[in-house]
Amino acid sequence: CSPVILTSDASCDVRAGKINLPEFIVKCPAHCKETKQRVYGTGVFASISSICNAAIHSGVITNAGGKVIVKKMAGQNIYKGTNSNGVRSLSLPKWRESFAVHVGKPKKGVIYPSTLDYIPSRPTYETEALLPCPSLFPPSPCPSAYDPEPKSYPNPIPKPLPRCSRGTAAPENIGTGENYCKVDLAFLMDGSWSIGKRRFKIQKDFLAEVAQTINVGVAGPMMGVIQDDPITEISLKSYSSSRDVKAAVDKITQKGGQSNVGKALSYINKLYFSDATGNRGSAPNVVVVLVDGWPTDKVEEASRLARESGINIFFVTIEGPDENEKHNLVEANFVDKAVCRTNGFFSLPVSSWFGLRKAVQPLVKRVCDTDRLVCSKTCLNANDIAFVIDGSSSVGTGNFRTVLQFVANVTREFEISDTDTRVGAVQYTYEQRLEFAFGQYNNKAELLNAIKRINYWSGGTSTGAAITYAAEQLFSKSKPNKRKIMIVITDGRSYDDVRAPALAVHRQGVIAYSIGIAWAAQDELEYIATDPDKEHSYFVDEFDNLYKYVPKIIQNICQEFNSQPRN
Repeated sequence: CSPVILTSDASCDVRAGKINLPEFIVKCPAHCKETKQRVYGTGVFASISSICNAAIHSGVITNAGGKVIVKKMAGQNIYKGTNSNGVRSLSLPKWRESFAVHVGKPKKGVIYPSTLDYIPSRPTYETEALLPCPSLFPPSPCPSAYDPEPKSYPNPIPKPLPRCSRGTAAPENIGTGENYCKVDLAFLMDGSWSIGKRRFKIQKDFLAEVAQTINVGVAGPMMGVIQDDPITEISLKSYSSSRDVKAAVDKITQKGGQSNVGKALSYINKLYFSDATGNRGSAPNVVVVLVDGWPTDKVEEASRLARESGINIFFVTIEGPDENEKHNLVEANFVDKAVCRTNGFFSLPVSSWFGLRKAVQPLVKRVCDTDRLVCSKTCLNANDIAFVIDGSSSVGTGNFRTVLQFVANVTREFEISDTDTRVGAVQYTYEQRLEFAFGQYNNKAELLNAIKRINYWSGGTSTGAAITYAAEQLFSKSKPNKRKIMIVITDGRSYDDVRAPALAVHRQGVIAYSIGIAWAAQDELEYIATDPDKEHSYFVDEFDNLYKYVPKIIQNICQEFNSQPRN
């Protein structure tokens, strides 16, 4: 296949990581801001960011477009999200490559190419039928059949695919050990007695061929194997070449028993991806689950906890249950419950064990498509957030609506669903009222409407009792691995003590923010807030100034999230 050529006139969705040059110049079109192409970082951006929106965010160009110089650099440990020039950038943990943008005035003595080789980010994902291309990775990828936006894949319909002009077979290795496929990859084998010795041997042959295809190496992918007993057969640090991995796979013996996928995923989450076993930290963690028929235990909870720890989960299901067998399932729709997105990317059904070999290349292309492995939890989708809202008579109806707008503005920044960030709300006076619980509204539109519908109560101010009530009614029902965040908004001194209730929720692991307005007591705000106070406690003179603290709160939440190890 011929490489796709991009002239120096870029489109809004072009990401820096898809251009193989250390420094180049592009011309961005107008109105990129409206496309909302994703940007990760501030000043220095992850290479999966849109060049043009990164340039707007940095102030290098305006929304009217213009020329931009792009300079590549090493990957960063943390990319901090901020709101700048009308573009909201997101936070991201470690990424393999970065870039910075500068005003597009050519430097003396530097020759910039007039055309740029552009690597499309969306390969074709067909379960059985693949293009017989001589190379599916840089520098000569095949055209994509999918929309290039990395976030949304609602059951895409493939476009007609061009055939490659050359008839040569694809090479045995489609990996080269380079950073584009730098993943820490673990396979969970089905070792249950139900598959028999012959199928277990087919499974081992499949793993050996995957090892050969991705070309295991310390600069690229590392590969390990777990059997669903569960037991580690090969750790990530055991072997650094495909030949050695293949030899080790050949020696694996079937353990038997049942297909305890849920138990095995819990084992992997707690023990497998650690420094001691060879987890590198700078590479995405990926688990590919091989299962014959269906698991004999539940997988939803174990999979969710693994995903929230930063593990990307793929399922390869061989000879799944037919209509007459579905009543035997321990957990209906177990694949959709186990993977992070039900778009077909993270699940690969194979109709027969004897067709398993055909799944090698489609699977390898997916696990090596690291742009789509931003599926583990980020600061925007890893939380249970409780708003504790002062409804006392001193607030007043108009100001109360302003407070609700502030709550909505903070909420709008997060990814909302039952498996992403969940939001609950309590209003209080002398008494307390649960406005809605975590998970009661599982999409952003419904949640924002629920916030808008909260009715002003009016009464006294018992902030301490409200904090205790939020702990009992909301945080007692938090999910494991969710960060618990409480945002208390008040305009006056409490009639009861706030210190003991605040200390109690801090000890429960709740990260507490206090927002004081007008007559709020500074000492109480500091008691409520998690240490350090200056990062978790804010004060405004007027309700109309609340909006100023939305970006500061979001930025602090993301900075704290990204400073915590998640492998």
